[in-house]
Amino acid sequence: MGRFIPHPDEVPVELTLLKPECISRQQLHTISLGGIACNYHRAWRHGTALQVRMPTLNADICYPGYVAWCLRRKKGYLVGIAFTDEQTLFSARMGEQVCQIERFCRMNDAHDDLHDIQALALQWVEQHADEFSHDSVRKAFAQPVLD
Repeated sequence: MGRFIPHPDEVPVELTLLKPECISRQQLHTISLGGIACNYHRAWRHGTALQVRMPTLNADICYPGYVAWCLRRKKGYLVGIAFTDEQTLFSARMGEQVCQIERFCRMNDAHDDLHDIQALALQWVEQHADEFSHDSVRKAFAQPVLD
């Protein structure tokens, strides 16, 4: 199974139900290639077509995907969302990278000092950017999917 990048709780995420025909059911086989995992207040059924938004980053950007899995937690659910094509997965991973950098800066108390924020962002990129690269997405899509 592909890697599901954990979405930081500090950055709100919205999951909206899509009509199943919005995403081809033929693309459901890519569900094992990975995506993002986020905490959410409600459960979602495996295979449900969803739209993922992170309104604090950009209200206009949304990523269509499917629920790959949903696990009950003490408070809510952990939802794994898979994407159906390489470009959507790559775009979602780039959005997650921005979320992770924002979280890293908050953890290191970088509030308003632009120099500190830029230095911390660069530090995070040097340590983690390979995990979010286009090559890592291509490798995931090049792997055979086992049924």
